[in-house]
Amino acid sequence: MRRLLAILLAASAGLMGQQAVLAVLHKGGHSLGFYSPEGKLLSLAPVGKHPHEMILSPDGRLLYVTDNGTRRIEEVNPGGNTVSIVDVAARKKVGEISLGKYYRPHGLDLDAKTGRLAVSTENPDALLMVDLAKRAVVQVYDTKGKTSHMVRFGPGGRFAFVSNSTSNDVAVVNLASGAVRNIPVGARPEGSVLSRDGRELYVCSREGHKIYVIDTAKQAVVGEIATGRGPVRIDLTPDGKRLVCALLHDEAIEIADPVARKVLGRVKVKGNLVSLSVSPDGQRAYASAEELDTVYVISIAERKVLRSFKTPAGSIPDPVLELPARR
Repeated sequence: MRRLLAILLAASAGLMGQQAVLAVLHKGGHSLGFYSPEGKLLSLAPVGKHPHEMILSPDGRLLYVTDNGTRRIEEVNPGGNTVSIVDVAARKKVGEISLGKYYRPHGLDLDAKTGRLAVSTENPDALLMVDLAKRAVVQVYDTKGKTSHMVRFGPGGRFAFVSNSTSNDVAVVNLASGAVRNIPVGARPEGSVLSRDGRELYVCSREGHKIYVIDTAKQAVVGEIATGRGPVRIDLTPDGKRLVCALLHDEAIEIADPVARKVLGRVKVKGNLVSLSVSPDGQRAYASAEELDTVYVISIAERKVLRSFKTPAGSIPDPVLELPARR
């Protein structure tokens, strides 16, 4: 009996050790927090001042974090000019990339095929291409807009799409020639996500209260999805069948059908949401209410809040990523 109990306890410990971990970026705490799925803070990794966005390397080993240096894009502040590198297994910062004269880095995307990291900056407005092996900026592009906020690589990595929040357009940057085409969209474009086949880009218009659908080949708006007030961040389930977006003003999550181009349902929460991500299995969405220091975990299929948890007071949580289980 004792031997059997020991085996069961060991197996249970092994399963617990393989649990996924949540990475929560603390905009106010200047750190990256690692949490259990239930919301227990496991460890903190200090990064640069007022970090805004992060992305996981294709092998799951590293997280790249934009050290923006300001809390909000409306602030008149030079900001920071680095990207922090965090080792996921060690849960600590292991390096940083200097962006030189380009300050207030915000959005970022990673092309797994080439290993290039795209970083948008707001001071001055630009798109930077970073060589991760050299940890250096190797190319700079003018976005021809104002407040270059979020960025997504297009299919094949030949173009990058940058949301210019103040000039109300999406810059399409030809990464080979440097040519730029600006597509007008609604007021305050911010978060975006690429369809699974790469044919469409879905862009949140925060003050236009819509998701704009951009054909990546035609480089033109081909549709809209009417939303509630303040769509700010957006993600797509792995099967490509559901768009999930956070509503800043309506304090809610909305789930939409990208083919029918309509909202299917809403999950009401408390607080102004600033982030949205979908779990790797497509079952859950994560969103943060920064002023309440609260992270919500939402069931996409059931359209309900599964649980919420608090981050340290004043940490101002922003993006959340569910990291693969450590084995």
